[in-house]
Amino acid sequence: MCLIVVGWRVHPDYPLVVAANRDEFYTRPTARADFWADAPEVIAGRDLEAGGTWLGITRDGRFAAVTNVREVAAAKGLHSRGRLTRDFLAGRQRAADYVGEIDRAGYAGFNLLVADDESLWYCSNRSAQSLQLVPGVYGLSNHLLDSPWPKLLTARQGFTGALASLPDLAPLFAILADDEIVPDTELPDTGIPLDWERRLSAIFVRSEPYGTRASTVVTLAVAGGVTFEERSFGPNGQPLQSSRMSTGV
Repeated sequence: MCLIVVGWRVHPDYPLVVAANRDEFYTRPTARADFWADAPEVIAGRDLEAGGTWLGITRDGRFAAVTNVREVAAAKGLHSRGRLTRDFLAGRQRAADYVGEIDRAGYAGFNLLVADDESLWYCSNRSAQSLQLVPGVYGLSNHLLDSPWPKLLTARQGFTGALASLPDLAPLFAILADDEIVPDTELPDTGIPLDWERRLSAIFVRSEPYGTRASTVVTLAVAGGVTFEERSFGPNGQPLQSSRMSTGV
């Protein structure tokens, strides 16, 4: 997952709104978003290589999402980062307690967002402290929370404007589909080759081996209903399929 924008308690009808793109190699085996057979309360996609997930929500509104921290030649962690989200979604622990008990040394660089009905937390093993987030709009890519990367600033600004259109999700998906490349003068320097720095500067990433594989919008209504819509893509951004799941109160 390489881009997540979250609106936490900023909309009167939807206390949680999420728009996210998952960027990954197309060769990594993946199951599309659905209710999990082994944890029926969970709605999420699944990484079939390590068994975790990059983003999901439960029927009662427990939410989790993870991104990696872009680091050149970083060591592989003892555990898959998708385990962080999987274990929270499938468990019953409060968000505040969960982030306090994570073995940060057991993972390669990660950013984690977890929420329950009381609070939203940000945790990273590249940051000294976990943060309880106050109501607002937050952006996360492959650096720390709200790092001012151009694509993150653009997505966060568009997201804020699109909230007024809810329950229509089309404006949020339009933001996630933006494949504009950032000018070289505005690119972050993360140590990767320039041609890849350019490709990854777009909100929607296109290439043959790697790119945006899923665009996801999630809403949690005040009454408790969850909507989870996912659009999936193949190499070079070829549309594959879409799915929408909703729960009642």
